[in-house]
Amino acid sequence: MSIWRTKSVELSMADTEDPEFKLKKNLSALDLTVFGIGVIIGAGIFTLTGRVAQAYAGPGVVFSFVIAAICCGLAALCYAEFASTVPVSGSAYTFSYATLGEMIAWIIGWDLILELMLGASVVAQGWSSYFETFLGEIGLGWPESLGYGDTFDLPAFLLVAILTVLVAFGIKESLRVNLVLVALKLFIVLFVIVAGIQFIDTDNYKPFVPASAPGTTGEGWLHTPLIQTVFGAPGVYGVAGILFAASLVFFAYIGFDVVATTAEEARNPQKDLPRGIIASLVICTILYVAVALVITGMVKYDDINPDAALATAFIDQGKDGYATLISAGAVAGLTTVVMTLMIGAVRVFFAMSRDGLMPTALAHVHPRTGTPVRITLAIGLVVALVASLTPIGKLEEMVNIGTLSAFALVSIAVPILRKNRPDLERSFRVPFSPFLPWLSAAICLFLMLNLTAETWLRFLVWMALGFAIYFGYGYRHSRVGQGAGEPAKDYSRRD
Repeated sequence: MSIWRTKSVELSMADTEDPEFKLKKNLSALDLTVFGIGVIIGAGIFTLTGRVAQAYAGPGVVFSFVIAAICCGLAALCYAEFASTVPVSGSAYTFSYATLGEMIAWIIGWDLILELMLGASVVAQGWSSYFETFLGEIGLGWPESLGYGDTFDLPAFLLVAILTVLVAFGIKESLRVNLVLVALKLFIVLFVIVAGIQFIDTDNYKPFVPASAPGTTGEGWLHTPLIQTVFGAPGVYGVAGILFAASLVFFAYIGFDVVATTAEEARNPQKDLPRGIIASLVICTILYVAVALVITGMVKYDDINPDAALATAFIDQGKDGYATLISAGAVAGLTTVVMTLMIGAVRVFFAMSRDGLMPTALAHVHPRTGTPVRITLAIGLVVALVASLTPIGKLEEMVNIGTLSAFALVSIAVPILRKNRPDLERSFRVPFSPFLPWLSAAICLFLMLNLTAETWLRFLVWMALGFAIYFGYGYRHSRVGQGAGEPAKDYSRRD
């Protein structure tokens, strides 16, 4: 009865055929790629790019996006190998259960729930802000007492409620809506790039990497990146600013891992999952870098409006109509982000419930929709309440630290599974293993150290709560612990 007990790959695969917990296989490689783009393109384009460039990195934010992309790219290779080898819902949680043991799997699952649910809530609030802006630009209004930043954010609540019903109805139906919105979003992003090029002033790129300056990330050590608190490095601009910005714009990339949570619903997961994960990440990185170059070329970095960078940049050029179009794109774009993050959260919670680490009754799949309706409704309610009632804008870094910790553990798990189960069929393999997986884990840890001390303290509190739930419920109700899996194996002690 060890906390390092594992759930065999064979048992994980067998669970996918249990009629009570079986999900419908509806997704193609195109669906998965669109799924990934739908969640990745959103916050980074419409909210983060200008704010991070203005406050921390200047035009050098381009390098921040590249650093974050390299981190995600290495992790994506690890995810692709796992997803093609173990095509089961739950993403990193399921992968780690087969390699690192139950407690590590719990930690990753708990981190992913933090990432996906809090991420959906944060983005829903951003959507509410753009929604009200868009209504104002087309001559309509919204009551201030029921809007963004007030006591009750009604638009955010309604958005999550509608998307919860859609996600509960079926994943294929959700992705049909997602496809339309992603197409609209990509059109507007490409429009911004093409239209903005003509307004670029190359003088705005000088200096491309502004000189380092004392930290202005907040007052006191709690609001300073942990690594800067320890070593006393400058806080903004320069190399330190670029690295800190990379840990922030990492938020823009969360989502490619959500593709892996739908592994069980892919028609040909061994081939389609690696394609969907890697293709969505490559496409989005190119778009992020292009938009970053456009916005910092149109406006001097220290003059960028951090709240509505893209729209304001075009307004300053006398193109108010462009600003309206951008707001419409943001509304569409952030809608797909919220929906995809919610789907990911539901699938991770579903996998943990099916394993008994959460109440198993929640994991029952509705016979008509082929989705875990109970979990969908529960998660939708939590996300809606948090988004509408909680001032969570400052908690974006919590999403990042949860994601990075999961990425690091998945990267470590790849060479472990290769060593322990060389017999498994792998249609995709991470090149240069174990070097690249180790490098991926090291970069994730480095970016985590660039997050603030306050974020680390909140993360430790979240983990303490998770351990309390695991040892109070999950450990005793685990199906593997009750004899449904293979004998415990302590891989943590192998040479």
